[in-house]
Amino acid sequence: MQPKTLALIDDDAEYSEFLTQFLQEQQGIAVSRFDDSNALLAAPDAFSFEFYLVDLMLPGVNGVELIKILRRRTDAGVVVVSGRLGPEVFREVITAGADMYLVKPVQFEQVALAIAAVQRRVAKPSAADAVWKLDRASGELIVPDGTRIQLSEADRQLLECFAQANGEPVTREALLNKLGREVVEGESDDGLSATIYRLRRRIERATPTLVPLQSKSRVGYVFRAPLQLI
Repeated sequence: MQPKTLALIDDDAEYSEFLTQFLQEQQGIAVSRFDDSNALLAAPDAFSFEFYLVDLMLPGVNGVELIKILRRRTDAGVVVVSGRLGPEVFREVITAGADMYLVKPVQFEQVALAIAAVQRRVAKPSAADAVWKLDRASGELIVPDGTRIQLSEADRQLLECFAQANGEPVTREALLNKLGREVVEGESDDGLSATIYRLRRRIERATPTLVPLQSKSRVGYVFRAPLQLI
């Protein structure tokens, strides 16, 4: 079993190019390359990949910190492929949230096997099936673990949109209209991005449960879990 999409974060251009070619042509995986961790984090779909291959010695945010950030936003598979050695390094990356650690030099076939092994473990439907609830009477979001989160009016409006979408992406225009904000063609939607960011952070501060709210490149946002209105 292989993921459909994968982000490769490594500043070794030659290695990345040949590994990308191998994974795409031999394994059928759509690979997006990033030579800087900050470039990944700035991408609209940064947390939407099904898998991540991460080097540790990166420009921008270092590999360990990048893994911690990924773990706050996605339960996708994460494999580290790095030249750094030592038991303390292994301990550090696994504690940060990586699923497996491979030491360079490594054969591309070994990388593919590691991806498949991790993907079998992480591709479980149970987390995605956990039901979130929006209590409109109390203005609270109820997390599957039972945590109740008080929402702002903007939060409630956005979550109602996602509940009505039944797991489908919601366009930026639809979200802005729901918030009563004017949609101006060609202008930035930084205000919407900030509102979404604050909603994510409010949920993350209240519960360790993975927040299924993700950006959808060139479309808008999607809530990747069942969300019921009660």
